[in-house]
Amino acid sequence: MSEIVEHEPADVMRIGIVTVSDRAAAGTYDDLSGAAIRDVLSRWIASPWTEMYRCIPDDRPLVEATLLELADWHRCRLIITTGGTGPAIRDVTPDATMAVCERLLPGFGEAMRTESLRTVPTAILSRQVAGTRGTSLIVNLPGKPASIEVCLSAIWAGVAPALRLLGGTTFANSDSAPVRGPRAETGTARV
Repeated sequence: MSEIVEHEPADVMRIGIVTVSDRAAAGTYDDLSGAAIRDVLSRWIASPWTEMYRCIPDDRPLVEATLLELADWHRCRLIITTGGTGPAIRDVTPDATMAVCERLLPGFGEAMRTESLRTVPTAILSRQVAGTRGTSLIVNLPGKPASIEVCLSAIWAGVAPALRLLGGTTFANSDSAPVRGPRAETGTARV
């Protein structure tokens, strides 16, 4: 596990990236979804941020503990998970997320499923959720690497406003970030 950088500037936002996959955690599968999240955030966020990465198996207590560690201990403002959002018995990420969140934001999951359904009929099976814990926003994404950018683009216009409403550091969008409606978040680095 990576640790907090001792002398990290206060205006550098911490973002948690959590891959929930038995195979990736065992090293039998490359974590392409975690890499896809990292790639999207690198292209879409213009202000400084640092990554807190975890790759863990599909184990509900471990997923809950990881989310609590990133939100409460490391104070990640945004925590994005990938994997474990389907209807299979081992798919426990949404359940763990709902257990640690203080408030759910159902519109995020609805928007991601709506966008995904345009091209993938089985997106109706996805159970991804989003919610808040303290000043952290937690968002579940499916485990398929191709779905990462699709789902993030569906919700991206709401991420910075949610972080602003939670208080603390937020981020500035780059010119390549998708924005639906006015580009009100461009240039907003702090609350």
